[in-house]
Amino acid sequence: QVQLVESGGGSVQAGGSLRVSCAVSGYTSSPYCLGWFRQAPGKEREGVARIFWSSGNTYYADSVKGRFTISRDNAKNTLYLQMNSLKPEDTAMYYCAAKTRGGGCSISDYEYNDWGQGTQVTVSS
Repeated sequence: QVQLVESGGGSVQAGGSLRVSCAVSGYTSSPYCLGWFRQAPGKEREGVARIFWSSGNTYYADSVKGRFTISRDNAKNTLYLQMNSLKPEDTAMYYCAAKTRGGGCSISDYEYNDWGQGTQVTVSS
């Protein structure tokens, strides 16, 4: 299994920026793709963005396009989510996840095998 540990969450005012990180370890071969998900109280878990580990190809949910950027540093085994122009509705627990099996890669949470513990992001108005 792959271990994932998120960090960098915190509180920020609306319009501000925050970068969360996910340290990836425990794999014998590179993950196929990595994703960021979030869950707010009373709402279902939502896919935010995903990236192919090897190629760097990215995909974003409509709600964050133009504001969030997913990236990875292969040498540091770290996944990032840069969040700009934050809104109160971005408030959620943010999770990183890994998909280890090849094939298509979306932001559907059931496709992912391993999950981090989450890091809280709170955006105030």
